[in-house]
Amino acid sequence: MSDDIHEVFAVKYAEHARKRSENYVFGDPHDEMTSIAYYVWVIKGPSGTFVVDTGFDEAAAKERGRTIIKPVGEGLMALGIRPDKVEHVIATHMHWDHAGNYDLFPNARYHIQDEEMAYATGRCMCHKMLRIPFSESDVQAMVKKVFAYRCEFHDGADELAPGITVHKIGGHSKGLQCVRVKTKRGYVVVASDCCHLYSHMDEGRVFPITYSVGDTLEGYRTLLKLASSRHHFVPGHDPEVMKLYPAAAPGLEGWVARLDVAPKV
Repeated sequence: MSDDIHEVFAVKYAEHARKRSENYVFGDPHDEMTSIAYYVWVIKGPSGTFVVDTGFDEAAAKERGRTIIKPVGEGLMALGIRPDKVEHVIATHMHWDHAGNYDLFPNARYHIQDEEMAYATGRCMCHKMLRIPFSESDVQAMVKKVFAYRCEFHDGADELAPGITVHKIGGHSKGLQCVRVKTKRGYVVVASDCCHLYSHMDEGRVFPITYSVGDTLEGYRTLLKLASSRHHFVPGHDPEVMKLYPAAAPGLEGWVARLDVAPKV
């Protein structure tokens, strides 16, 4: 393996049933029930293991009315990864469903955008509406990591290791970043919440919880420029990811998918 080629995995840990109209600004004419999935992502390669986002735990699931299928730690163990051995966590943003489980990675350094930390701890959190997707305890935990010298800050695009770069997109959260990974099939972009669903990208639509609609829509263009093709970008909450990509190993179907191989298109 080249020193900049990596494997990428999506680990599904929770889901939430909701009306389709809840997924779009201005709603949707279709009123049927649908679901969204919750993932963390894993990058494995010559530079070690990088976990992208940390998900949420059972307590947060009960508080927010979500259903955990298998805890994040179990999904990582299914890939042979012990959370306490993970050295790098990429925090795409600090919303509650991406920044929980903050004690699961006691030895990891966290990579976060300057602007996201400023947003989550600054004046915008004085507005109840903007605070909804944040958990006070998650934000406090990240502040503690800063004072424990466990955070690395990034301002825009930056290389974390050969073949792994982060790119500030904004939109859904003010300092939201995506991750671009060089794989054997080209550049895969882990969008996280830069794009929640394939339909958001394909139809030019936006998820309702959004700091900036304009930055979100412009971000879609950036995602497609960073990815080797439309089929190399992976949205943050679409259940279709588990159907399009093969399981990482027998027995992991619908739970852990491999993203560095071509999807079924």
